[in-house]
This record gives sequence, C-alpha cells and structure tokens, in this order.
Amino acid sequence: MKIQLLVSFLFFFIIISHDCVESRMPHLRTNGLASANSKNYLTQKAIWFNQTLDHFSPINHIRFQQRYYEFLDYFRAPDGPIFLKICGEASCNGITNDYVGVLAKKFGAAIVTLEHRYYGKSSPFNTLSTENLKYLSSKQALFDLAVFHEFYQESLNKKLNRSKTDNPWIVFGVSYAGALSAWFRLKFPHLTCGSLASSAVVQAVYNFTDFDKQIGESAGPDCKSALQETTKLVEEKLASDKTAVKTFFGAAQLKNDGDFLYFLADAAVTAFQYGNPDILCTPMVEAKKAGKNLLDTYASYVKNYYLGTLGVGVQTYDQQSLKRTALSENSGDRLWWFQVCTEVAYFQIAPLNDSIRSSKVDTRYHLDLCRNVFGEGIYPDVDATNIYYGGTKLAGSKIVFTNGSQDPWRHASKQTSSPDMPSYVISCHNCGHGTDLRGCPQSPLQLEGDAKNCGSPDAVQKVRQQVIVHIDLWLSECQDGGRSYI
Repeated sequence: MKIQLLVSFLFFFIIISHDCVESRMPHLRTNGLASANSKNYLTQKAIWFNQTLDHFSPINHIRFQQRYYEFLDYFRAPDGPIFLKICGEASCNGITNDYVGVLAKKFGAAIVTLEHRYYGKSSPFNTLSTENLKYLSSKQALFDLAVFHEFYQESLNKKLNRSKTDNPWIVFGVSYAGALSAWFRLKFPHLTCGSLASSAVVQAVYNFTDFDKQIGESAGPDCKSALQETTKLVEEKLASDKTAVKTFFGAAQLKNDGDFLYFLADAAVTAFQYGNPDILCTPMVEAKKAGKNLLDTYASYVKNYYLGTLGVGVQTYDQQSLKRTALSENSGDRLWWFQVCTEVAYFQIAPLNDSIRSSKVDTRYHLDLCRNVFGEGIYPDVDATNIYYGGTKLAGSKIVFTNGSQDPWRHASKQTSSPDMPSYVISCHNCGHGTDLRGCPQSPLQLEGDAKNCGSPDAVQKVRQQVIVHIDLWLSECQDGGRSYI
C-alpha cells in the first residue's frame, strides 16, 4: 500500500459543515451546492497538516496529508470564538458563503473547515481498494476533528504569542456532516461549547421506507400520482425495450436495471430535498391533466435539470464505475457508498404499498450493490452504529437540531426536543435539506443562506433567531466571565 507523502503543515482555526462538493450520497448530496464561482466561497485557499491514519492503533503511526481552510476576516482576536464547519462526504473546495458566515460576523468568529479523510485531496492512499478503505469511518473522522482542534488551537496560540489558552469552539454541519457535528459534541464535549446539527442524519436506518413516503407527502396527491404513473410506464418500457428507455433518459450506460431505476427515483428526490418542488411537479401535473406523455415530461426534467442544471453524472449510479479504485474526481461516490455499506445503510427502498420509486429498488438491490462493488462480507451494521452513537436517543447536551419539513432525510434525524437538545422543524413549501444554513432553494447556493425565496421566510428567521440565542448562551457559559459575544 502506497501512502501519500505529506507536505508542509501550517496553522489556524476550525468549523464543521459542508462546504464541500457534495457526493451522491445514496443519496444525500449535500455538498455539491456551490459552483466554482469565487463569490460562493469565503475562501478557497487550502492549507495542509499531518493527520494520523489510524487513531485506534497503538502501533500504526502512519500519517497522511489533510486539507483545511480558514477564514479570519470576522475574527475578534485574541479571544473570539472558532466555528468549526464540518466538511462531509465530498471534495471540500473551500468555505462556502452561507449563513454560517453571517453568524461568524455576528459573533466575531473565525471559521475553519477540515476536509473529510479520503475525500477530495485528503486521501491517504493512491488507490481505493476495499482493503485501503478500512480506515474510512465516522469514528476515524471524528478523531480527525479532535486532533485538528488541538493542532489548530496550538497554532493559533503560537501566532498570538500565548500558551495554554483555548478559544471557545462551536461546531456546525449539515446532513452527514450535521451528524458528525452532533457526534463530535457527544464524544468530545470538552473540545466544543455546542453544536448546530442541521438535517443531521444521526439515526442509521437499514430499510429507509420513510424516505419514499416523505417524497409522496412533499409532492402532494397530484404530483405523487403523476410520478407513480411514470414509474409504472418506465417499468413497462424496461420489459419491452430497456436499451431504448435508458437512452431516452440519457442513461444508456446503466446496464443494471436497478441502477437505472435508482437513478430515476433519485432525480425526483432532489427536487424536494433541495427546495425546488415546482420545477418537477408543475410540468408533471400539467402533463397528466392534459393527457400528455408523462415519460416525455419526466425525461425533459431529468436531462435538462438533473443532469444539466445540477450537473449530476450518470456514472454516479453505475456499479461498474463504483468499482473503480483509481483516484479521480468521481471517487467520492465510491467512498460514500463504502460508508453506506459498512456503517449507516439508509437503504432507500420502496415501501410495500403506495410507493413512488420502483419496488425493484429493494433491500436485495442494495445488498447486492455492496457485495458487487466492495466484495463478500461487506454490509452495514446499523445496530452497532446506533449503539455507539445512540441514534435519535443520543445522550448529548448543547446540541441544536434543525430540519426542513419537505426533506426526506429528516426521518433519520432527531425531530423531538429533549433536555439541552432542542429540535426545530422549519415548515414551508420548499424547506428542505439544511434550510436554516442555506435558505431556499438549497441548491444552487443562496449567498449568505438568503431565505427570501422560502415559502415562509419568517419560519426560517424564527429558527435562526433561536440558534443565535443558543450560541450566545453556549459561549457565555464556556467563558469564566459569562459575557455575551453578540
């Protein structure tokens, strides 16, 4: 196994979220929300430091190069807070200009982001064989954050000519990174004053039928009916001429019928998950009422919006592509599927009744994918994951959970408040994944998380105000003086 050599390491701050180019998380897709446009980022200047490969081995001292970013324009030196924005399951190309930046300006905070191990340019190995992926897990990633916390705090102290001083830290994250944010506070409470866990998927779910059910609720009866009829028509076409129907949707490379049906289901999901329901539902409902060909309408949406505007690659769903072990810009798909197939599952299977997605997208499809892509014996131990973290019953403190009402992933999050862990659901027509930090729609990126286009901007602002109150309280309790940071 070849370990990539590390370059020099420099200094500075932390933040947990996803300022990354989001991978097709089977399928979370939370990071690919910022284009290469520089105004979408607070900074894209990468810095590097040496990270431990295996935090749980007393004899493995191999290290690898890990990328991070810092933004100090709002930092009130020397004792301002540090916002650790967690980068999740994708390449981390900078610190995105979302609502975390607004909060940093309000609190005089520095923002730092650490790229998740293996993703982007932070790969410990030159090839991504199943054997080389054994150090890819949420547990190792959390320890990465803890080690980085110590490294960055020490570097800052040197820069400020002081010692044994800790700035107050707050962690942020959306989606899988939101789960990491909650878990970091849970496992390392001495390193952070609090956590914002936005759309945090803290509950590993084996058969995630609530996912498809939520799509039906978010779509409404007319759009749901149109989507269900479309699925039926696609299945009929697959039985008669599968090559023609796959080509019609721009997905001829998907030789596996299950991959193709997953691809079509995921295309619809994205409209609701990221706050663009009308782009899909308006033409579908109109076509159904007018007696037009629903396949034509849906194919237009898939090719023009999903593949075109959003730039999703068909290879994301191709098991043959997922089996490739060479490092590439598409490696994030294989990496996230490995985490899905070993830790969290989130198998988005069709419910037994009234499903939108094809019934062929079932448990067997997912297990076969895991075995085909990674080898025999690879399957998700969701019980072990939930025992380790606690699922939605995690015994944490000073964690705020937020979710959007239309987001199917909220059913893997904590939606009920408990002592010292409030939970808020933002309700509106287009409130999806990470609405509190991203505004509406959630994709493409809304600068500073602008909420003016949300169905209910007031609902978003009310939750944001609660977040501000909690952060101010956490920071005051973290400091001996008990002062407000606003």
